[in-house]
Amino acid sequence: MTAPQLAVSTWFNTPEPLNLERLSGRVVFLHAFQMLCPACVSHGLPQAQRVQSVFRETDLQVIGLHSVFEHHTVMTPDALKAFIHEYRLTFPIAVDQPSDDGPIPKTMERYGMRGTPTAIIIGRDGNVEYHRFGIEDDMVIGARLASLLAAPIPDIAAPGPEAPGCTSEGCTIPDTEMDDE
Repeated sequence: MTAPQLAVSTWFNTPEPLNLERLSGRVVFLHAFQMLCPACVSHGLPQAQRVQSVFRETDLQVIGLHSVFEHHTVMTPDALKAFIHEYRLTFPIAVDQPSDDGPIPKTMERYGMRGTPTAIIIGRDGNVEYHRFGIEDDMVIGARLASLLAAPIPDIAAPGPEAPGCTSEGCTIPDTEMDDE
């Protein structure tokens, strides 16, 4: 299954918003959590921080996804900002966009998540390679990530008009001439 795009209302710990299209060719470890989820606080978030630390010299992208489906009034972006500081989380964290018609946030719904914590690993080709609700052993996560990181980077198709200057090495900003008006 191709990984659905993230629906995000706010980002923390990143100078600019991330999106899966721009992360194409990289492995992504997506960890969905809630601040008031005991398993997230005791296991999931520390695991995501360890993954960030262990794989920091690779092209793995760790993303936390704060998916609030209960206790909406107390899990605000301001509370999350304090939580991130208190728990010293260093990886980028997205706030899942609330649903327009129910309690389940948009990204959580797109991925068919059953709750938090949920670990999702997206391969270099943009496909979901692993999707697990609940606590998972560090060795299982580490082995899956190492295997995907060892796989060759897929060739990127010739750039289209929306992506000039893109190669398998990355994308460069094209030289453009400013229009005089």
